[in-house]
Amino acid sequence: MKRIDAHQHFWIYNDTDYTWMSSAHGAIRRDFTPEDLSPLLDSIGFDGSVAVQARQTMEETEFLLSLADQSDRVFGVVGWLDLRSERIADEIARYGANPKLKGVRHVVHDEPDDDFVLRDSFRRGVRALGPAGLTYDLLLFPRHIPAAIRLVDEFPNQPFVVDHIAKPPIKDGATEPWARDIAQLAERPNVTCKLSGMVTEANRDSWRPEDLYPYIDIVLEAFGASRLMIGSDWPVCTLAGEYKRVMDVVLNYIAKLSTHEQEMITGGTCMRFYGIEG
Repeated sequence: MKRIDAHQHFWIYNDTDYTWMSSAHGAIRRDFTPEDLSPLLDSIGFDGSVAVQARQTMEETEFLLSLADQSDRVFGVVGWLDLRSERIADEIARYGANPKLKGVRHVVHDEPDDDFVLRDSFRRGVRALGPAGLTYDLLLFPRHIPAAIRLVDEFPNQPFVVDHIAKPPIKDGATEPWARDIAQLAERPNVTCKLSGMVTEANRDSWRPEDLYPYIDIVLEAFGASRLMIGSDWPVCTLAGEYKRVMDVVLNYIAKLSTHEQEMITGGTCMRFYGIEG
């Protein structure tokens, strides 16, 4: 079974395409490529990764697919397609012809409308994913979970995965109403969850693994190991910690679980969800 980092990013940086990076992101305003990630994967004994979109353009999807075609360690791509487009079926057919395209994502948590995913045009796009065998990554803040539940309920056969455990307020040490809502979302069997993006929601300068454990406890109880997958959110995670330290939070936490549960979190769930061959 492969060991897979289920969530990371690549980019060739410029300030035109990556406007979401502010002065606070200075450390990552440079290029990050598969060649940069490879030794980091080696440092923790991982085989490869899933690359996730960082720009909402077709060019981003093309860029990531080109990297995946060139690197045998990029097992899949979660790209961006305009799910609101009336031509979404044609776009899915075009890009979905590449077997490395595993799913799509929209940066929902930056939309001003908290119910963005419930818009008719967006739901039409989500409906088109299933026949093409594509998954959908839910990028949410806690306040978006109720709308996500309604979306998931409309598409019970569509595979969804929650990125970054829906970004609870770890820095504040609060769990509610996030814990209640994420547990409700987890009741839907077609939803999985990524143990990723947590360190940047903690105090970036002084976080300890123990600060994250209560949140991992909650999603492990809600989803079970068979619906959890580890992800680094590299290179964004480096704003709060080096790659190995970030991944070790989850790897050390799950050491108490059975071998099978550990294998699911470190690769099995990701392989099944994204259709990655062994």
